[in-house]
Amino acid sequence: MTNIASVLKSEISRIARKEVRAEIDSLRKASVQYRSAIAQLRRQVSELDKKLKQAAQASSRTVERPGSATPRRFSAARLAAHRAKLGLSAAAYGKLVGMSGATIYLWEQGKSRPNAEQLLRLAEARSLSRNAALQKIGG
Repeated sequence: MTNIASVLKSEISRIARKEVRAEIDSLRKASVQYRSAIAQLRRQVSELDKKLKQAAQASSRTVERPGSATPRRFSAARLAAHRAKLGLSAAAYGKLVGMSGATIYLWEQGKSRPNAEQLLRLAEARSLSRNAALQKIGG
């Protein structure tokens, strides 16, 4: 009797292991698919974050002019070149655009950036000739 009981017990264990193994295999396959899907979603999120940062940087570099479709961009090097072209000191150029000479200096060094209103004033100053700029500042 003990022989039949042990054979029956071992057969039940074998069948149970076989069924558990089949269940585990299906769960492993599902897990692999889920991990793959998660990795793909992470790549998509990373790509979208990168695009969002690029768009944010682009929007911070350009400022819409009210009533105009032309965006205004700021470049410290172009500001310095324009001031040199006009032959003005930072203080005189600041007077031209309604700012201090220190502010102009900080813009040219790239340590600060003009806001939208100040960008509009810079754009107006950019359209002036040397003589018109000198007349406007009174020198």
